[in-house]
Amino acid sequence: MATLTSVRRSRWWILAVLALSVLVIGLDGTVLNVALPTLAGDLDAGTDDLQWIVDSYIVVFAVALLPAGLLGDRLGRKRWLVAGLLLFGAASAVAAYADAVPQLVVARAVMGLGAALIMPLTMSVLPVVFDRAEQPRAIATWSIAVALGVPIGPVLGGYLLDHFQWGSIFLINLPIVALAVIAALVLLPESRDPRAQRVDLLGAVLSVAGLGAFVYGVILAPVDGWPRALPWIAAGVVVLGLFWIRLGRSAYPLIDRKLFADRNFLWGSLAATAASFAMMGVLFVLPQYLAAAMNYDALGVGVRLLPMIAGLIVAARIGTRVAARLGARVVVSAGLAVSAVALGLGALTSHDDGYAWTATWLTALGFGLGLCMPSAMDAVLASLPEGKSGVGSGAVQAMRQVGGALGVAALGSLLSAVYTARLDTTGLPAEIASAATESVLAAVRVPTLDPVPAFVAGMDAVLAVSAAVVLLGAVLSAVFLPGRSTATADPVAESAHARLEV
Repeated sequence: MATLTSVRRSRWWILAVLALSVLVIGLDGTVLNVALPTLAGDLDAGTDDLQWIVDSYIVVFAVALLPAGLLGDRLGRKRWLVAGLLLFGAASAVAAYADAVPQLVVARAVMGLGAALIMPLTMSVLPVVFDRAEQPRAIATWSIAVALGVPIGPVLGGYLLDHFQWGSIFLINLPIVALAVIAALVLLPESRDPRAQRVDLLGAVLSVAGLGAFVYGVILAPVDGWPRALPWIAAGVVVLGLFWIRLGRSAYPLIDRKLFADRNFLWGSLAATAASFAMMGVLFVLPQYLAAAMNYDALGVGVRLLPMIAGLIVAARIGTRVAARLGARVVVSAGLAVSAVALGLGALTSHDDGYAWTATWLTALGFGLGLCMPSAMDAVLASLPEGKSGVGSGAVQAMRQVGGALGVAALGSLLSAVYTARLDTTGLPAEIASAATESVLAAVRVPTLDPVPAFVAGMDAVLAVSAAVVLLGAVLSAVFLPGRSTATADPVAESAHARLEV
């Protein structure tokens, strides 16, 4: 039975449970990429099959975030967080022993559903457990846990594939999930919206359909081209427009439209989205560069992404203290500005630069993101009304997922265009030339071809555009994010504590 005193006493252990829960999602986001060549051989999977193995997770994850947050607010955040962990673990076990592509695709989709329950509900529990003064530190720790899985994924995946079968990349989730479930059942308090209303089923359907079509179109663009992707994107925009109208007319909207008039929520969410756009673009292009230009294997690539995490960890600790003094506007805009400078330095990379240059700007990028993202998320959480932390967290996480997907799609298309234009395949057989154009990793295996300068030119273009997007985010954050709050009380946190079930 949870009491306010017991929750306060164990709050940092509770945070460890939440961090462990989101760490497994970060791991899964990158560990699969290492195994794709193995899956292609063992399951006889073609390019389209591999795309669905990856994208089934992403699409379901993105579209289920908002309904998942709503479920937690209405029916209990602890209950649905545990359900998400169990669902994720069970689907991981099925995926590990899949012997056909359709089975693996379905398992990955169910994993995406479990992840959609885990991500917003871990975030929504923070204002229930921590008072307003401690929330920035808690959010910084949560953000670090999310980011930490990104470089660990390739490192762990490379080791597992070297020593075990490919199913091990999914089985590794099971002990983490088991520990998180046990700890959640023992430590987490139950909380929910005490004034929960009916669910607007039409609004839920419109949000799922609109986000699903939009995200699928964005994912489709780099693979099949924008002409095939644009109808999906357009359909998604239209349905999301209908969803917005429905929010204004429904007596029980999924999320109150007035929330988007709150500058902390809107501009904090957009700042986090801009950061996700750039980060996912970098994580799409940089591993290819490290593998093709520097000949690192999957394990080596993962290790060489760690400077970004080091910078993020240091900055997250500094940023929370600075934000307490100067406010989110200063820290978020400064973090985005530092990120823009780091990306600009990355855009100066030449094909004969060593790893030291990459590590330098990558560390600076991590530092900028570490300043920006925890403070932006803290501003968002602080703006959420009583009982709505689940659906509000789901909304901002959905925006981040869309931003990340757009980053991969738009920047991936830019990379492909520049790389293809710069690559000279004159004199090569048509089949080899086509393969080299589609993949720099295939091109480096052609003895008479040097694709690295062409790829670096594309990467520089990607980093330059990312820098511009993040710089725009810095300017907008500096203008529109509210300054330091002078409030001394925290009614949201106080009411959140009052909602504990005892």
